[in-house]
Amino acid sequence: MLLALSPILALVALAVFLDSGRPVLYRGLRVGRAGHVFWMYKFRTLRPDAETRLGPYQGKELSSRTAEEMTRVGGLLRGIHLDEVPQLWNVLSGDMAIVGPRPIRPTFFAELCEQIPQYWQRLVVRPGVTGFAQTRIVRDESWANKLAHDMEYIADRSVGLYFHVLFATLAKTARRDPPAGGSAAP
Repeated sequence: MLLALSPILALVALAVFLDSGRPVLYRGLRVGRAGHVFWMYKFRTLRPDAETRLGPYQGKELSSRTAEEMTRVGGLLRGIHLDEVPQLWNVLSGDMAIVGPRPIRPTFFAELCEQIPQYWQRLVVRPGVTGFAQTRIVRDESWANKLAHDMEYIADRSVGLYFHVLFATLAKTARRDPPAGGSAAP
C-alpha cells in the first residue's frame, strides 16, 4: 500500500511543507502491545511544536486547543484522514495493526491506569490505525467508554469483526465524518 500510495504521499508531504514548513511528519511516542513504547508517524496537521503546548491537556480542553493549532492543510488532511497514512509504516514495522485500539501517549496511559485499573488490558493486542471505538463513538467520549469498546473488540475479535471495523472506517471516511475516539495526537 505504501508503494502504491507513494505519489499521493509525496504530494501530501509537499502540501504540508508549503503550508507550514518542516517537519512534514509528526512523530510521537505511543504505548503498544505489552507496554512496548514506539514512535508513531502521521502527517503533521498542527503548527510545529504544537505537542509541547498541548501536552498536558485531555478531552474537550485538548480538542478546543487543538482546533486553534490546526493548519489549513492539516484540517483538510484530517477531514479525509490522509494524515493517518504514514502509520502504515508502523504496521509494516510490527508496532501497529490496521485494526485495534488506538495507541496512546505514555503519560496519558499512566494517568488512565491510575484512574481505570483495567486500562492496561488493552495492551494484549497491537494498537491499530483504526479501531472499534473509532467507528462507534465521538472523540470527546469518556476514556472509560472508549475502553469498553476496545475491550469488546479484544474479547470478540475475529476475521469478520476485523473486516466490519475496516469497512465501517472506510464508510466513515467516505462520508467525511470527523475523527472519533482517537488518541488526540497532533
